[in-house]
Amino acid sequence: MKRAIVIVAGGSGKRMGTDIPKQFLIVGGKPVLASTIERFHTYDAQMQIVLVLPENQITYWQTLCAEYQFNIKHTIAKGGETRFHSVKNGLAAVVDAEVVGVHDGVRPLVSVATVERCFDCAAKYGTAVPVMPAVESVRFIDADGSSHAVNRAQIRMVQTPQVFQYDILMNSYNQPYTDLFTDDASVVETAGHAITLIEGNKENIKLTTPDDLVYAKMLMAKEK
Repeated sequence: MKRAIVIVAGGSGKRMGTDIPKQFLIVGGKPVLASTIERFHTYDAQMQIVLVLPENQITYWQTLCAEYQFNIKHTIAKGGETRFHSVKNGLAAVVDAEVVGVHDGVRPLVSVATVERCFDCAAKYGTAVPVMPAVESVRFIDADGSSHAVNRAQIRMVQTPQVFQYDILMNSYNQPYTDLFTDDASVVETAGHAITLIEGNKENIKLTTPDDLVYAKMLMAKEK
């Protein structure tokens, strides 16, 4: 089975409190993006890897690759106005794949087992979205500003990679853009396809805040 992954990285580092975009921060002795790419290469060394970056960050990434001797083959695509458009640009660079995933560049702790589950599930059912159960109480904010409790057993926290059969994902991204698209699953669902949920891994956090960075450094240190 021919597989591809589109890795989208467009963060600025504002919420992380750094001048360097968070995907380029050095964690575990290498840039975050390098660790993210390695997870997919470990799963399938023949997988096509497409990295989507803002145009003004491409040269910096290439400099980092040289500095850290990062040599895993990947294609670079230019980011778009929104995540939707960035993914669409990345998909345009995919060649001859049967199953395609989309992953956040700042999720370097996705397990290889999660990646495998996602691709196997999508190959069989057409779609695969990794999730984790909500562990805290959840409340819904009503239109009038009040709130009410929600049964957390019915809530799942969504992760990436979100993986789909090629035709499903490509056809879904031919829809006109709407700001209701929050992730790839919402795009595919709007196109009329059912979403299959599977188990993610709790370490697969999206690096957003300084606390996330501390957690990631701790976990990567344990892996060595």
